[in-house]
Amino acid sequence: MNRTDRLYALVEELRAVSPRPRSARWLADRFEVSSRTIERDIGALQQTGVPIWAEPGRTGGYVLDRARTLPPVNLTAGEAVAMALALHRLRGTPFAVAAGTALRKLVAVMPPADVAEAHRLAGRVHLIGDGPVTPVPASVADAVAARRVLRIAYADRDGADSTRDVEPLGYLGNSRHWYLLAWCRLRGGVRAFRTDRIRTVTPLAERVPERDLAVDELDIPRERVHRLSLV
Repeated sequence: MNRTDRLYALVEELRAVSPRPRSARWLADRFEVSSRTIERDIGALQQTGVPIWAEPGRTGGYVLDRARTLPPVNLTAGEAVAMALALHRLRGTPFAVAAGTALRKLVAVMPPADVAEAHRLAGRVHLIGDGPVTPVPASVADAVAARRVLRIAYADRDGADSTRDVEPLGYLGNSRHWYLLAWCRLRGGVRAFRTDRIRTVTPLAERVPERDLAVDELDIPRERVHRLSLV
């Protein structure tokens, strides 16, 4: 069991027996790790805001407050990324710290596979500054998550239309616009398609090949671009 799975399982184990405690030794035997590893895991969970405390004594151990935690939630990877993007815009406000804590609590109780996919998707969202306030058209909003090749009709800055098959790789947002980052088969390279210039979108049956997103190919200074994070 990897650490992410174990952290999730620790929360569920303590939730199941709450308000009774579980000792570090009992948890270590349950998850086949050392007591020191359990103590580090509990500390990591506490730092993310999970309400776990230690009860002293021979029959003591770790206790989780069920009233202040959520059971596993049906938050999808896309929903988690959407929340992270919304909370990102709170940076610099009095609510930024509380918003970040709320997101970490939600991510902590998501199934591990969904957490991994959420981190993958978040890593594909690149922002310049705080990103735009304009919405992404629904037709391309799930393009990266769907992992399908798209056939798009696209208008360039002069209004000339072209039809292209593209492999969605991620998104880029600046202060004014959202762009779909994709490998363009017509041009043979990574291109940024302004989403309000995408006229039509047709998903094809072909799945997108595994390809890394190299933002350096977009001729944007690296220091101006940062990735969205769930933490």
